[in-house]
Amino acid sequence: MSKSIVILDYGSGNIRSAEKSLAKVGAKVSISSDYETCLNADGLVIPGVGAFESCMQGIKKVKGQEIVDKRLAGSRKVFGICVGMQIMFENGLEHGVNTPGLHQWPGSVTELKANVLPHMGWNNVEVSKGSQIFNGVESEKFYFVHSYAAKELDLHGTEKISAPLKHYSIHGEKFLSSVENGPLSATQFHPEKSGDAGLQLLANWLESL
Repeated sequence: MSKSIVILDYGSGNIRSAEKSLAKVGAKVSISSDYETCLNADGLVIPGVGAFESCMQGIKKVKGQEIVDKRLAGSRKVFGICVGMQIMFENGLEHGVNTPGLHQWPGSVTELKANVLPHMGWNNVEVSKGSQIFNGVESEKFYFVHSYAAKELDLHGTEKISAPLKHYSIHGEKFLSSVENGPLSATQFHPEKSGDAGLQLLANWLESL
């Protein structure tokens, strides 16, 4: 039976390509901002294009923080893409504006220290051992479009909770290009724009639901 995936509709762009890619790998996909629909889906995808601040404004309008909190508290899977990954952190600093994020992870999102911005195009990912979502595509390249990123995630495991798996890329400096942390996974790159490798990554996520 196909897994039900909801893409949270909070005004961000790039929703249709994510919808098509998830459908292509066998998901039953809908786009919604309805509170109960988002809570009850097998998986919730948080897309993100544009500025951290505007994405957070849209998230607040649809009670996105409450939806994400409740899903994760119940160990229900959430997947963030691009700015949808960035807003999982405590805050984002863009053009001198400090905007609070969803506070799922400690740390800040800041501008990449690179000669050329945005970081646009294909790049490698340094994948940590034991990854579920990168299974079979550990050596592939993925498609990035961004100028900001989280550089590190200072979160450690305990006896009951495993430490997050952190995956990195380099553009000017090293940054977090993906995180797997229990029911919350996210990628700074766009799997829906990353060809067969991106489709396999999405399929791997679906299998984990």
